Amino acid sequence: MFGRNKKAETSTGPAPAPGAVGTPDSAPLTTAGSAPAAAPASTTVSGRDPATLTGGIDLGGTKIAAAIVGPAHNVIAYAKRPTPNRGGPDDVVREVVEVIKEAAEQAGVKTSDLRGIGMGAPGSVDSATGSLAGAGNLPNWTESYPLGPTLSDALGTPVSVGNDVQVATHAEYELGAGADYESLLGVFWGTGVGGGIILDGEQWKGRGRAGEIGHTLVRRGGARALNGLSGTLEAYAGRKSMEDKARREVKKGRKTDLFKLMKKHNKTGLTSAVWAKALEHEDELATDLLNRAVVALSAGIASAVNLLDVEAVVIGGGLGVRFADTLVPEIIDGMGQYLLDPDNPPVVTVAALGDEGGVIGASLLVD
Repeated sequence: MFGRNKKAETSTGPAPAPGAVGTPDSAPLTTAGSAPAAAPASTTVSGRDPATLTGGIDLGGTKIAAAIVGPAHNVIAYAKRPTPNRGGPDDVVREVVEVIKEAAEQAGVKTSDLRGIGMGAPGSVDSATGSLAGAGNLPNWTESYPLGPTLSDALGTPVSVGNDVQVATHAEYELGAGADYESLLGVFWGTGVGGGIILDGEQWKGRGRAGEIGHTLVRRGGARALNGLSGTLEAYAGRKSMEDKARREVKKGRKTDLFKLMKKHNKTGLTSAVWAKALEHEDELATDLLNRAVVALSAGIASAVNLLDVEAVVIGGGLGVRFADTLVPEIIDGMGQYLLDPDNPPVVTVAALGDEGGVIGASLLVD
């Protein structure tokens, strides 16, 4: 791991052991008919004041996760469902409501009794109004939608909304792998490629879209991303873009086991687990596309480091955590050739909060 200065202060909460890796975005592969992987254990909150509890919702392009979080930032109950891939914002919101209610039921509370709920969502968030727009990884979600107010009405408690990667980066800064640093770049490699920025101990949101590392240029005139931009990091490394590229290659006659594995294990898309299994099988197309993603990530992250000169980079997301021990070291090695100061690189590590980082980070939005 790269090394650099640590910040003097201790974090505001208990941090996991450095380098600890959490649960990836998708459960381990199971064959059709076999028992699914166990969800994180939950406990009831009998005898505890629900007003001390908060809710956290992590809305992603692949899944919706929700948790009831205690005052010590501990996850008391956890639930998740696939994100709808059809319909529009109303369909997504209905699933969000069901997931957080399921988590609340596990914890033995009602959502209306909670101190509040925080939500991380992909796209452009107006934190003042709780509206979400430009969520390209969600079905037909381009126009502004009053996400926070709609959920608040449905759940009976205040709902605060933030960008999903920004809140996950904040969680890593407060409680996880970034707890020892005052400046931090979070890079979350999953359905898309998102980023979050901490400068001098404060979140940097810009005018609302700061940290969108996935939409930075890594190759002029290169591959077209799903949002229509060409040559961006997400066009090469986002899981949806990689799946789209794999399908185009198959139509051209390229052989791969990716989609056989997807069907065999009852998946609706090429999840991080499917990519990992294909890589284990030394699938040529999967290997080529993942190597292509690694090269793009190395260049994109190094360029952001050259601009921001942060102390540390935390790599998370479903693919980032899944390939923590295999491809992330290759990303780190590849960064060296692009860094302006290769002899003084930042720390680069894997997100410590794993799959629960998004819901914990979202819960921190509750004042």
